[in-house]
Amino acid sequence: MPSSAPERSSSTRSRHWLLAGLMASVAALVAACKSAPDPPPPVQDSRTPSTDPATGVKGPVAASAGSARTSAAITPRAYREDAATHLYGLNKERVFKGKLPPMLYAIGVLEVDIDRTGKVTRLHWMRSPKHAPEVVAEIERTVRAAAPFPVPSRMGKVTYTDTWLWDKSGHFQLDTLTEGQL
Repeated sequence: MPSSAPERSSSTRSRHWLLAGLMASVAALVAACKSAPDPPPPVQDSRTPSTDPATGVKGPVAASAGSARTSAAITPRAYREDAATHLYGLNKERVFKGKLPPMLYAIGVLEVDIDRTGKVTRLHWMRSPKHAPEVVAEIERTVRAAAPFPVPSRMGKVTYTDTWLWDKSGHFQLDTLTEGQL
């Protein structure tokens, strides 16, 4: 008879762990079925980029010199999209519409330093289209003329890199917002 007591406590322990495991599984299943709360509606203000209905290009609402929207980006990669939409908004007539042709006139990779006020402090070519010095000069002029850029409020200052895709017509796309190539 003494041998049955340890068996009973062993089987009771097994049931306890089985019941605890079953309850944990049910709790995990219930937690997984919960849906996330609805996100708050976006707040529209004058610093939010708009889309030009004629071109479909996103850009700053106020494109006048001396005014730039604030960027909420927390990484240089996220800021790159804000900078590209800013450049597109100021250069709508120069942006190549649609897919680029298979052979481009020039491709350049430019690194841009932006300070806490949106001012361009440095341009550095990581890959310059040396066969097209007029394109290099035009890209640099375009970037400097677009200042002030969106203020990198969450980073203080930022260095971002983008690739300029230049067609022989003088129109361009930035790799960040490109529509692709044929």
